[in-house]
Amino acid sequence: MFACLANSPLQVCLGNYIPWFLAFHIMAVIAWMSGMLYLPRLFAYHTETTPGSESSERFKVMERGLLRRIINPAMIAVWVLGLTLAWLTGAYADTWLQIKFVLVLGMSGLHGFFARCVRDFANDRNTRSARFYKIINEVPFVLIVLIVLLVKLQPFGD
Repeated sequence: MFACLANSPLQVCLGNYIPWFLAFHIMAVIAWMSGMLYLPRLFAYHTETTPGSESSERFKVMERGLLRRIINPAMIAVWVLGLTLAWLTGAYADTWLQIKFVLVLGMSGLHGFFARCVRDFANDRNTRSARFYKIINEVPFVLIVLIVLLVKLQPFGD
């Protein structure tokens, strides 16, 4: 790697590792989506507990741990690796990737909303129903379906 950097630009050297970046990007996406699909389910169950009860406190620990240990780091890895891949491959100019970028921004916004929900539950301030969380639980699934279709089909050939 260092010999390559001495003789070639960074983009050329890192280009040799695209399969590695892609593999880690896919693993990060799987981790992020696992958390994004599980967290609203925890919220739905949490709404059925009494604030301050033992089960409510257990849900708070689970929600906070899932967000901090899995969802947040996975999202950061997805963004870093995804932007690196877009730069290395030049795909950032493709329409399909620009649409994917908008969808991933939407997923990131939903991630932020979920983080706020974790704080609301932690402070016993949740105002939403279990039904709300069961419905919003479908949004990450729909987004990931659209994102995967864009990646695999790459429509709007540029």
